[in-house]
Amino acid sequence: MTAVLRPMTRADLDQVVGLERDVFGEESWSRQMLEGELDQQPASRYYLVAEDDGRIAGYGGLLGAGGQGDIVTLGVAPGDWGRGIGSALLTALLGEARRRGYTEVFLEVRTDNDRAQRLYRRFGFTDVGLRRGYYQPSGADALVMRLSLTGAGGAGAGAAARS
Repeated sequence: MTAVLRPMTRADLDQVVGLERDVFGEESWSRQMLEGELDQQPASRYYLVAEDDGRIAGYGGLLGAGGQGDIVTLGVAPGDWGRGIGSALLTALLGEARRRGYTEVFLEVRTDNDRAQRLYRRFGFTDVGLRRGYYQPSGADALVMRLSLTGAGGAGAGAAARS
């Protein structure tokens, strides 16, 4: 991977919003939603971008409350799949979760997104539930996954990422 990870800023939003549409289509977050997320940094949010030669190739976000974290989004430009960007972003988000003292991290991923599910399982995430009709407006179901950051279950961050 040649992309560099760095904190997301408002200056990144034009590119991130475009990438969000490319990756998530009709279920993409609006600029206003992303601005609201950035407004909550660093207190309860942590957002990163993967920048490659001035272009945003991927991004991810972590939300925290109490001892729990939630990977709220992770997107990589389709043309950059397979370059390790998703793994790098997920590793960094999990590292921040550990730094903040979270004991577990959750995420939701579309049940038809096998590629993302394989990534999360490589990091040690396990299935814990199903949210029917979670993604709107499509009504697609979400698989809820969890990673323990304590004991043996937390080994995932050393492995080889809205999922």
